Parts: sequence; C-alpha cells; structure tokens
Amino acid sequence: MKTTFLTLAVFFLLVPATLSQEAKPTIQKLAWLTGCWENTRGARFREEIWIKPAGGAMLGLSRSINNDKMTGYEFLRLHEDKGDIYYTAKPSGQAEASFKLVSLKEGKEGEVVFENPTHDFPQRVIYRRKSDTEIVARIEGKMNGQERGIDFPFTQGKCERAFTK
Repeated sequence: MKTTFLTLAVFFLLVPATLSQEAKPTIQKLAWLTGCWENTRGARFREEIWIKPAGGAMLGLSRSINNDKMTGYEFLRLHEDKGDIYYTAKPSGQAEASFKLVSLKEGKEGEVVFENPTHDFPQRVIYRRKSDTEIVARIEGKMNGQERGIDFPFTQGKCERAFTK
C-alpha cells in the first residue's frame, strides 16, 4: 500500500512538469518556406527566396522591381538562438531588426508569427501557408497610432528570374 501511494504521489508530481515542458520549435518546422516565391502586379514584381534549413538557420533574400528597376531589397534570416527562433531583416537603407517567434501553427495551412513590440513598424511579421504553392507574408502593427497591416501574397516560382542567364 505504501509503495502504491508513493508511486502515485511521484506520478502526480511529475506529470504536470512534463506536460508544461512543450518542445520548443526548431528551424526545421519552417522548411515549408524554402524556395522561390513571386508576386507580379502589372509592372511590379516582388520575389522572396529562402534556402533550406541548415545549421539552425535559413537565409532569405527579397527584392522589389518596378518598371524593370529595383526599388527595394531585404536580407533575411530565420535563426535559432538560445532555444528561441528569430526572424531578422535588414531592409535597404534601414537598420537590422529582429522579431521573436511567438506562435507556430503547423500543417497544410500553417502560420508563423514573429513579434518585436519595440520596433517602429512593423511590430509583427507573419507568414501564412495557404497551400503547397501559395503563401502570404504579412507585416502589421501600429503606425502613427493606427493599427495597420500589409499583405504580400506569393505563389511558388521556379527561380527563373533569380538563377537563369
């Protein structure tokens, strides 16, 4: 009887600790971003390219073209640091900014949310997986005291613009 009671007591003490220790997401959970993503609207073309996860990181590049002239670019990095995942962006003409992963929904229509409440705009960077060939990148937060959001819908491309001569 004492053994059973002791076993039950240990079980009830350890189970809550085990349940509260959810596995931290790894960069591998974001592998669905790998590839070339494109958005064309008239004379405007935007592309985002992500290389597959390796070494706890994914590297990305984004550029915007309007009437055959580059109007902006961004160096991107998804990386693990001390058990957390960050989205770090270095846009053209601006300081680098990092956003911490705060939400990850897995699956066919997954979503990943990064936040930096101290950043001017945006404070959130979101990627939504609509299908195997469609994603939406979204930036949102407060600008001039007003909540604002901008969507960038992408379809999976063949990297032809980036890698063919």
